[in-house]
Amino acid sequence: MTYRRAVLPAVAGAVLLTLSLWWAGASAQALRLPGAGTMLDPQSALQIRLLLGPWSYDPPSEMLSGAAYGDLYRTAMQIRYVTVFVVFLAGALFLVRRLPPVRPRTPALLLAVWTWSLVAGTLAALVSAPWLISSRGHGSYRLLPQLASAIASGQQLTVFAGLLASLGTVLVARTAAKDAEGLDGAEGAEEPPRREVAPRAARLSASVGTAVVAFSLIVLSYESVAAAIQTSFYDGGMFSEPGDLLRQWLLLGFWTSPTSTALTDWLLYRLLDALLLAVVWWSLRLLPGLLTRVTVPAMALCGVCATVLGLLASQVAGLPLNSDAAAWGPLYVLGRLGGGVPAAITFGTVAGVAAVTVLRMADRRETTEAPGPAEGAVEA
Repeated sequence: MTYRRAVLPAVAGAVLLTLSLWWAGASAQALRLPGAGTMLDPQSALQIRLLLGPWSYDPPSEMLSGAAYGDLYRTAMQIRYVTVFVVFLAGALFLVRRLPPVRPRTPALLLAVWTWSLVAGTLAALVSAPWLISSRGHGSYRLLPQLASAIASGQQLTVFAGLLASLGTVLVARTAAKDAEGLDGAEGAEEPPRREVAPRAARLSASVGTAVVAFSLIVLSYESVAAAIQTSFYDGGMFSEPGDLLRQWLLLGFWTSPTSTALTDWLLYRLLDALLLAVVWWSLRLLPGLLTRVTVPAMALCGVCATVLGLLASQVAGLPLNSDAAAWGPLYVLGRLGGGVPAAITFGTVAGVAAVTVLRMADRRETTEAPGPAEGAVEA
C-alpha cells in the first residue's frame, strides 16, 4: 500500500483516538455534579475521575487559584492532544504502509496499531508534562518524580480508546486495499508478496530480541535491583531523586511476591512474565515474514509494539490474580492496565534493532555459504 492510500486510514484512526480521549476527559467534570452521586457510589465515581482526570481539559478543582495556572494547564492539555494526534498519525501511517491489511497481515496490523496508541499516549504525556507540572505551582520541587508520575498517568484510558482507534484504522485501510485491488488490472499489483525468511534465522533474531526484553523484565525488575535503581540516586534541589524517572524507563514490571506464601501463587506470577516473553518472541518471529520491507525503523517500531502487546497480555491474564478486586471493585483493577509502556519503548526499540541486525547477519551468512553452480557445468 502506498503512502497516498495509507494517509486516510492513519488520519481516521488519529481522529478517533483524539476524539475518544477528549470525550472521556470532558466527562470527568460531569462526575462532580450533585446528581452524579445518585447514579454511582462515591468510590466508583472517584475511581472513574482518577481514570479520566489525566485527559480532562478543564482544570481540576484542587489547582491553585489564578488565571495563569489555568492557562498553563489548558496549554498542557492542548500540547497533549496535538502530540497524541501527531504521534499516532505518524506511527499508524508507517504501520499501514509496512503491514498492509491483506490476508494474513490484518490481525497483525490491528494489534500493532492498538499497541502504538499506548505509545502515542505515553509520548504525549511526556511532552506535555513540563506545562502540566508548572500549572500546579510547585514545579521546582522534586521535578523528576513529578515528571515520572505525569508520564505514567492516563494510559488506562488509552488502552480502550486505542482499541477503538485501531478498529477504525483497519476498517478504513481494508476499504482502501479493496479499492486498490479493483485497480490491479490497470495499475498492476500493488502489494508485494510475503518475504521468505529462513526459519533458523527468524528464530535466532527473535531470541536475541526477546533476551533484550528479558533483561529489563527479569534482571532490572528484580526486587533488589529495582530497589537499587530507585534509591541509589539522591541529590538536593530541583533534580532530586532521578530513580523514579529511571524506574519508568527501565523496569517492565516488579518482582513483588504475591500476598500468600504458597509456591503455586508465586509460580502463577512468574507464568505472567513467561507469557510476556512468549508474546514478544512469537511477534518478533513472525514480523520478518509479515513486513513488506524488513528495515531498521520498521523492526524498531514493531519491536516496541510487540513489547507493549506482551505487557497487555500479561496484565490482562493477571487480572483474576488480583486480590484487590473484592475490596476495591473492578474499576480499580482495570486501572492497573497500561503500565510499563515507557520501559517498553526503551527496550522494545533496542529489541527490534537487535533482531533485525541478527537477521541480516544470518541472511548474509547463509548467502555466503550457499553453494555456487557446479564446476564444469555445460550451458544448454
